Amino acid sequence: MIMANSQSFTYHALKFISKQPLHFARSMAGFLASITYKLHLSKTADAAERNIQIALPELSSVQQQRIIKQAIQNEMMSYFEFFNVWGASNKKNIARIHKIYGEQIFHDALAEGKGLVLIVPHFGTWEAMNAWFAAHTAMTIMYKPIKNSAADTFVREARSRENATLVPTDESGVREVFKSLKRGGTTVILPDHSPNVGGTMVDYFGIPLASSNLSAKLIQKTKARALFLYAMRNDNAGYDMHIEAIDEQIYQGSDVEGTRIIHHMIENLIRQYPEHYHWSYKRFKANPELDDVYHLSTEDALKKVAQVRKQALTKAD
Repeated sequence: MIMANSQSFTYHALKFISKQPLHFARSMAGFLASITYKLHLSKTADAAERNIQIALPELSSVQQQRIIKQAIQNEMMSYFEFFNVWGASNKKNIARIHKIYGEQIFHDALAEGKGLVLIVPHFGTWEAMNAWFAAHTAMTIMYKPIKNSAADTFVREARSRENATLVPTDESGVREVFKSLKRGGTTVILPDHSPNVGGTMVDYFGIPLASSNLSAKLIQKTKARALFLYAMRNDNAGYDMHIEAIDEQIYQGSDVEGTRIIHHMIENLIRQYPEHYHWSYKRFKANPELDDVYHLSTEDALKKVAQVRKQALTKAD
C-alpha cells in the first residue's frame, strides 16, 4: 500500500507539472540550471563541462564556459519541456510547432512509400516533434521502460495519444521496426549514444568511438528514406522544426560508412549550435583508451584525449 501511494503521488505530481504553462517550465529550469552551474551541484554538469572541453578544444576557456553555462540551462529546460509536451494534447503540441524548415522534403520522402527512418540527435526538445509526425505517418518507436513505474505509465500514456506503437529495445523490437518500415511505416532513432554491445568505431570530433550502426543498417536493408531532424525552442512558447535530407551515399555504402555520415551530420549541427546539444552523456568513454576520462583531472584528461586524437589522425593519413 505504501508503494502504491508513493507511485500514485509521483504520477499525480508529474501530471501537475506537465499542466503548468510552458513559460513557467522554462523559467523554473533556468533558475535551477543557474544554481547548478554556479555551485557545481550535479555530476551532469561536470560531464557536460568535460565533454565540451574534449569536443571543442579550439575554443578559449572563456568561450567554453559560456557554452557550458548555456548548455546546462538548455538541457535542463528541455527536461522540463518534455513533461509539458507529454502532458499536452496532440493538437496543442502540433500548434507549438511554429515554423517547419524542409517540410516538403518530408512529404516527398513519405510519398515514395518506402518507409522513413527519422534520425534525431539528443539536441533541443526533440519530444516536441512527435505529435506532428504522428499526424502524418504510422510510428513504431523503440522504447526502454523507465525504472519508476509511475513515470513509465505517464510517458506511455503520452505515447499512446501520439498513436505510436512501442516496441522493446532488443532484437524483437528491431524486427518489429524492420517490418514496419517494409510496410511503409516510420521509426525514430536517436543514434548518438554508445551501444551496449557491438556497433562500429567512427570518428566523432576526431576521436574514434564505438557507435550504434542500427540506423544505417535499417536504412540499407529496408531501402527506407532517411531524414535528419531537430527542433529548437523559440521565444514565443513554441518550437521551430528542421527537416534535412541525408547524403545519398547512406543508401549505397556499408553500415560503417552510413554511421559515419550520420555522426558527421550530428557533429556539424553541434558545431553550429553547441549550446543546444545535450552534453551530459559520457560519450567519449566509448573509446577503450578513454574509459577513465571522466575520472581524471582536467589536465590529465585533455592530455590523454589529445594523444588519442593524434593517433587517429596519424592512422587516417
